Amino acid sequence: MQRRELPENWDKDFPEQFPADEKGIATRKASAEALKAVARNVPWLVGGAADLEGSTSVGLPDEAGTFSAGDRGGRYFHFGVREHGMACVVNGLSLSKLRPYGSTYLIFSDYAREPIRLSALMEIPAIWIFTHDSIGLGEDGPTHQPVEQLASLRAMPGLVTIRPCDANEAVTAWRVLMKLHHSPVALVLTRQTVPTLDRSRYAPAAGLERGAYVLADTEHGEPELILISSGSEVALCIGAYEQLTAEGEKVRVVSMPSWELFDLQPQEYREEVLPPGVRARVSVEQGSTLGWERFVGTEGAIIGMRTFGASAPLKDVQRKFGFTPEAIVEVSRNQLELHGHVAGRSAR
Repeated sequence: MQRRELPENWDKDFPEQFPADEKGIATRKASAEALKAVARNVPWLVGGAADLEGSTSVGLPDEAGTFSAGDRGGRYFHFGVREHGMACVVNGLSLSKLRPYGSTYLIFSDYAREPIRLSALMEIPAIWIFTHDSIGLGEDGPTHQPVEQLASLRAMPGLVTIRPCDANEAVTAWRVLMKLHHSPVALVLTRQTVPTLDRSRYAPAAGLERGAYVLADTEHGEPELILISSGSEVALCIGAYEQLTAEGEKVRVVSMPSWELFDLQPQEYREEVLPPGVRARVSVEQGSTLGWERFVGTEGAIIGMRTFGASAPLKDVQRKFGFTPEAIVEVSRNQLELHGHVAGRSAR
């Protein structure tokens, strides 16, 4: 524990591969299964939520117990409605060489920003679990729908932000973050269900370990268009990919759950995923557009949030702000035309 090493077979109880499922499950629920699996084999994993355990799905197995005045050996903490205080406690626990986590909604990460910053400054591997990660909250409205929080976390030096696209990426994220010795992690998860991708058809979720990877690709030659996304929006890109591919376009979909992990990869790998010669690019994320120009270039298109959200059912909110496969297809066609690719040329 003092050397921040993991016990042998620490991940033996991890969930098996989640099968393809169009309805799927929320990434917070898949993460919950991985968290409990880790807790069974890493007895110094401790943590809790800022009075949101039922919503953020971060409970530990019953045998872990609850920390209280009567049980100082309990491993689950009821922090109460105090994100800042929770994050300070998590940092203290991490400095003692325990492996702690704290959890709340992504919008409330702002309350804990200074201790999160300190965890990065001190290079301690605190685990920050943030759920309800986008305008996908629907009726909770703009007060609870995070827009600028992802960009803010990504701007913090030393913090690794991971936003998985489905259940299998969520489990892989735990395999990655538990091995980090000096980097805190912000694990960003959905409230709503997201499709579990068919990994026999698309690339394995292990690609998350490198921050970004080619999830779906053209069958012949180099792509002429690249769709880049994270989280729940990856499934939307897959929907657009299937339609454009059926029309004869050469399209690649890149899942990019972690900018920071991708930045650590050799330049050769990064250019393999995002070939410099392919300038027709579209990024899709239900958050601030800030920063995505790094990956799409000055001539690429960014589908993102330029305002606060809105209170309405999930599907209505997505349509309002352009987060549908149909909207992505339209923007993609514009990109192909802009960069001199005639629509449907590959099919002919």
